[in-house]
This record gives sequence, C-alpha cells and structure tokens, in this order.
Amino acid sequence: MGFPCHRRDQVPVLLWLLLLILAPGREQSGTPPKAFLLLEPPWSRTFKGEKVNLTCKDGHSRAQRYVSWYYNRIPLGSRPGTIQIDKSGYYICKTPRSSFSDPVRVEFLSDWLILQASHPVFEGDDVTLRCQGKEEEDIYEKTYYKNKEEMRQWSQYQSEVRIHSVSRDNSEYYCTASVETLWSLWIETSKPLKIQVQELFPKPVLRVRPSQPIEGNPVNLKCETWLPPPRSYIWLQFCFFREDKVLEPGWSNSSELQIPTMWSEDLGFYWCQAKTVTPNIIKESLRSQIHVQRIPVSDVNLEIQPPEGQLIEGGDMVLICSVAKGTGTIAFSWHREGTERSLGRKMIRAMSAELRIAAVREQDAGRYYCSADNIQGPILSKRIRVTPRIPASHPILTVKTPRALAVVGDMVELCCEAQRGSPPILYRYYHEDVILGTNSAPSGGGASFNLCLTAEHSGNYACEADNNLGAQRSKAVMLSITVPVSRPVLALNPAGPQAVVGDLLELHCEVQRGSPPILYWFYHEDIILGNTSAPSGGGASFNLSLTTEHSGNYSCGADNGLGVQRSYMVTLNFTGLSTSKVIHITVGVIGCLLSVPGLAATAYLVSYFRTQRKSGGPPATGTPSPKEHQGPSWSGPFSTDPYKPPHSEPPAMMELQPVYSNVNPGDDNLVYSQIWSSQQTSGNPARSPRTHRKDEEPAVIYSELKKAQPEDTAGQAYEDPAENYENLPCAPSALDR
Repeated sequence: MGFPCHRRDQVPVLLWLLLLILAPGREQSGTPPKAFLLLEPPWSRTFKGEKVNLTCKDGHSRAQRYVSWYYNRIPLGSRPGTIQIDKSGYYICKTPRSSFSDPVRVEFLSDWLILQASHPVFEGDDVTLRCQGKEEEDIYEKTYYKNKEEMRQWSQYQSEVRIHSVSRDNSEYYCTASVETLWSLWIETSKPLKIQVQELFPKPVLRVRPSQPIEGNPVNLKCETWLPPPRSYIWLQFCFFREDKVLEPGWSNSSELQIPTMWSEDLGFYWCQAKTVTPNIIKESLRSQIHVQRIPVSDVNLEIQPPEGQLIEGGDMVLICSVAKGTGTIAFSWHREGTERSLGRKMIRAMSAELRIAAVREQDAGRYYCSADNIQGPILSKRIRVTPRIPASHPILTVKTPRALAVVGDMVELCCEAQRGSPPILYRYYHEDVILGTNSAPSGGGASFNLCLTAEHSGNYACEADNNLGAQRSKAVMLSITVPVSRPVLALNPAGPQAVVGDLLELHCEVQRGSPPILYWFYHEDIILGNTSAPSGGGASFNLSLTTEHSGNYSCGADNGLGVQRSYMVTLNFTGLSTSKVIHITVGVIGCLLSVPGLAATAYLVSYFRTQRKSGGPPATGTPSPKEHQGPSWSGPFSTDPYKPPHSEPPAMMELQPVYSNVNPGDDNLVYSQIWSSQQTSGNPARSPRTHRKDEEPAVIYSELKKAQPEDTAGQAYEDPAENYENLPCAPSALDR
C-alpha cells in the first residue's frame, strides 16, 4: 500500500533526508540508482540573462564533492555538486555512487512571454505551470492551453495553475497574455512547452537466485526496481507470476518471493509487477524462463524396522527406502526375492519413503530390497535378510514309560516339544506346579528330562517352553505310578467262639502296600481254593466250611499285574473226634509240642489236673473272659512285616505260662479246658521266661475236652450255655522249673 503523493515543499527537510536513507520502498539493483538534478529556481525555462543553480544529488544525504557533469553529452569534467548555468541545453550528472541522471533540458529564452513548469516532475506528481511575462505589470489576462485547447478550469486571472498527476505523454502546453499599454493592446503567446516528466520508478527486473536451480531446492525471486530519492517515501507493492498464474501470496509489500521447492514440473516463464497505490502506476518486468536441473538418484539404501532380531511374528514390519541424492518425483518400490510382483510402490517428492507390512508371518521370511527411480533408471539397494522371531507355541508333553504301566523304580522320559518357536528354547518341567528341572534346545525342537519313579511321583505333569517371547505351558498329563504289591499276610479268623466241623473259616489276606486293583488267591497245600478282588485296594477274605480234611498248610497270593507275591504258610491241624475234638494250631512250631520235653510237660499237666479234680482243686478265680475262653485258634498273631516269617524261633525256645482250669467237682461228666500260654524268647537264656516283649504277642495253645451227648448222633459236642466255669491256676509246669 503506497502513500498519497505530496509536494516536495510539504515534506520537512529532515524527514525527506531520512526517507532517502531508510524508506523500505527503495530497491537497489545491481546497477547504482540514478542521480537526479535540482533546479534553483525550480523552473526548467527562464528568461535569457538570468542564471540557474544546478545541483546533482544521489541517494546519500551528504553533498558530493566531485560530480561528473555533461552538457549536451559533452563532458564538462569533475566539478562540485552545484554549478551555475546560463545556457540552454541538456544537462546530465553522475556521482561516484550513482549512475547517470536523466537529462534535463534547461532553456534560457529571450521571448516576452514564457510558460514555465516546475522541476523535477515524476510520474503521478502534481506540476505547477506559470505564465510569465517580461513586463508582468502590463498583463491583465492570462489563458492556458493544453494541446491547443483552452484549459477552462482555471480563472483567467491566475498567474499559476496546478495540474494533478501528470503522466509521461506528449502533451504540449502554452499560454497567452493580454497586454495593455498606454499606446496599444495586444496578445502575447508563449512558446509551446512539454513537461519533462521523469519515471517514478523504472520497469522492474526479475532476478532468479540461483539462476539455474536444482530440482527440489528453494528458489528466490526478486522484483528489482527503485524510487528516486525525492520520492523514496512512496511505497511500492509487488506481485509474481508463472505464465499467467499469480503466485502466492499475490500483491505484497515485499519485493522478494521464495519458492520452497522447485520441481521440474514448475518449469515456465516467470515475471513480476510493481505498482504504487497512489498514484496508481503499474509496471511489469520482462518474462524469464527458469530451467530446473534434475539430479539422478544414487546410494539407494533399505532399512528394516524393528531392527534385526527384534521382529516378532504378528508384529508390523516397516521397510524404509532412501536415497543419498536424487531430485524430483522419485518412484520407490519394494521387493522380496523369489516373488515377481513388487510388495508396494510409491511416487513421492522426497528422499525416502516407507512401506508397512502388517502382521508379519513366518512365510514372510526372506531377503528384501528396494529400488528408486527418477526417470534416470532404477537403482537397487543391497539385500537384507529378514527372519521374524516366532513365539513358542503351547508345547506338547509326552511321558514315555518302559511298559504300559508306570511302576515304582522305572525310569520315565518326559519329552516336551513346541511345534513352533524360534530357537533357542528353554524347557521347564513341572510336577504339580513344582519345578523338576530345565533343559535347553539351542537349535529348536524338543527336549527330554529323565525321572526315576517313586510312589510320590503320581500326579499331574506339565512342561513350559520359553524363548524370551513369552512362556507357554502344555496341557497337564496325569501319571499314575503303580506300586507292586508287598508280601501279603494271611490271617485265619474263626466263625464263632468254638469251631467245629461245618463251621466257616475266614481266610483274610492283605498287603501293606500295592496299587489297586489287587487280586488275591487263596491256597490249601498249593491247591487254589479261590480268589477275591480288591478294586480299591486293602485286603480280601475267603470263607471255607471246615471239614476234617482241611488240616494242612494255608497261604495266599496277591497280584496287581506286576507279579504275584506269596504269603508265608499258616499250618492248620484239625482233628475230628466222636466225643470231643482237639484242635492244635501252631504257626511254624508244630513239632515243638511233639518233642520229648513237650510230651513230659503234657503228662505233668494232665496228672496235675487230675489231682486237682480229686482233691477239689484250688478255688476258682472267676469266670474266664471271652479272650480267655475261645474256640480253636491258629497262627496268630501275624507279623506286620510281610517278609518276616510269623514264627522263626525253634520249639525249644517256647515256654509255657500259667495254666488255668475250669472245674465242676459236682459232676462226673466234667469238661476240662486247659490253656497254655507259650512265650517265645530269643536265644538269650538270661531273659525271664515270664517277661513278654512289647513288640510280640504270646502264642496261645488251646485244648478242649467236651462231653459227648448220647443224643448227638452226629458226634457233635453239646455245650450248655448256662454251664458255669471257674478259672483256677494250674500247678507250675515242668518247664517253669
């Protein structure tokens, strides 16, 4: 936006000098600005015989000491900045810091009437015209003309007229004056005058820096012109064009425009305009064609993100293709070896571009490269191998046993394998969430862990695969450890307090350890009596109806599929009598009572019982308890250790304990019942025969004599349940002595 025009005489001198130096509208070009001439008095035409002071000025405030002067193009030499002239002609000056001024025609006329114009006058200025006569007091009327037409807007009596906003045209002005004297009246006409209107500013020149820009680089455009120092306060505006298109931002106070990036597509003719707002003067530069240089691509490089070793299957991979040099629109493309089609293609005005591949899979592994082309031919990058790291999959746990059933003592192999996963893989093995150990697979695949089984190893097993991308656990595998059965223990239980022929004998067989189900076999003299199963473990029983043939050796076997274990034998001597029966049960020591000491002790006891009976015997000690009065018994107690025989001591080491008798002296049909308690001793004779060891129970021998009833045709003994018995201690046996 420009300032309105002002007369020079309206601007203070100091302000005018300041504007000469600092006015932003003043533009410097490669050529120094023109000098300009000032006239004093400020008229380009005057009467002959008068003198005019001619001053040469440039854009600097200080007066010039040496100025080159020219008169009608003839050098006058170096003279001071102000000279005095009195000859008509064209005057030009030049200072050391300026170029030549516009020529100024100064006229000295001998005419009676002249038309004067103020000087200097620039485009758009207001100019003052003055019609001046030699005898000014004789003129009573003046008329002004332009191109032979009367200028009626001014009064005929004005000595000066002011023309607004003159332009550089060929208009001619003159004036007439009516002169009246005492003798005559006439009209004088001045010589025609062309106003010397100088350019306010020259046509702008478009400057391009750099003159041959490189594609992709910025370019500066400058619209160069300048204002003469007397009019430097006027503001200029500028506008730039490519072909017929206005470039942003349009009209601006700045004479420069920067194009951030020049492309080959931006080739064309560029030009600029400069204008003043008041007055409205527009001038344009010549058109200049800008040639843009294109640089071919070079040093093509491919970069992979994330970097090598950090790309995980399922994540995104970014391929960045870049060039060290290259201008214009570059065509980037990405490729993988073994595939004909490109993975992607982009055309972009940049030195790099990227391609994103989402959710990378294992099959995306390979060698990648990219190419770049800006019409000079494609350039390829080096190839980069891409191997996505694969998280370990859920492993599969396999338990390998040497047989169909896992048995205590077996060596089992826990095989853990993840079907997918980048090596190395660390495997961990668990039993009920307690870690057993670890193993590594440096090259991938599976790994194994060996375990020697104990009974405590039953339960759930699992394994874990970890390659630092997240641990994965297998499904649980249940392993049941089969424990072989131990040697069973056979126990014989009577069916009631007294066992007779036809009663049931219970054979109970049980193992201390062994995994169910367990099948028990029962033997009599190695002949199978039968079998019974224990599906949940524990023991089993077999019932046998007693006959006289059932005397002999009994045993049982236990089997849970891992081999039969046989118990120790239990001997049962069963004697059937017509009036009574005697059952002697010994466990491992049957021959003891048949030895010589045993026969002697027996004879002594029988004699002792008879003496007691004849003499009335000792007083009864009471009714025997059920434990003291029992039916036939056998091989009890049994050791809890299945591998220890129930009786391992010789008969000589067995001694009889106090004997009790049940006596009824009022009846001849007596039933004598004697009980001997035999204490097994170790081989140490120093121990008391009456002292029982805490961990052993005494072996008991029962002997019964029952009265046979005549009415019992079957030979069965009859027992009156209401019959009373007394417990009387017998005399000490011979063994006690």
